Amino acid sequence: MASVMCARLLQRSARGFNLSTRTTTAFSSPFQCRAHRLGPGDDELYQRTTVSIMQKEPGASIMIHGYSTRGFNIDDNKVYGPCALLPPAILQWNVGGHEDISEESVSLFHLLEPRIEMLILGTGSRTERINPKVLALLKKKGIAVEVQDTANACATFNFMMSEGRLVAAGLIPPSVSKALEVHEE
Repeated sequence: MASVMCARLLQRSARGFNLSTRTTTAFSSPFQCRAHRLGPGDDELYQRTTVSIMQKEPGASIMIHGYSTRGFNIDDNKVYGPCALLPPAILQWNVGGHEDISEESVSLFHLLEPRIEMLILGTGSRTERINPKVLALLKKKGIAVEVQDTANACATFNFMMSEGRLVAAGLIPPSVSKALEVHEE
């Protein structure tokens, strides 16, 4: 397109149109024609192109729609067993129970880029204590930790995601409840 415009202007100038010196120097510059490729020798004009996605597409967040003793229903995906939610990814989390949450098992949460603001841990049917070394590691990495039972952890995760916050969750399905069992003596 630019070369066609250059040719038309040069044809018109040959017929009697006068081109100003400004126009002539602009078209004679190699930086104004598309045929010239910038290289490292062009100093400030040569830069690598980088892309940073600052805002996710609307509707690209993860929502937990349900849970059971076997797993979770996350955006119509059935996830069996413990899982790690790292929006937009859903991963199987290799822990059996809250006692298996170690510095190694939470390492995937603090290696994320961009860094998450909060990690929500769902520990099953009840809120359980997490190893203090794990909590200290996450605090040192600048990640807030919320330890809750799985039902409340799911609700907290959904709420934080709806606000557009950078959160992740490690969820362990609740165990089978024995509260309604009839004991015969």
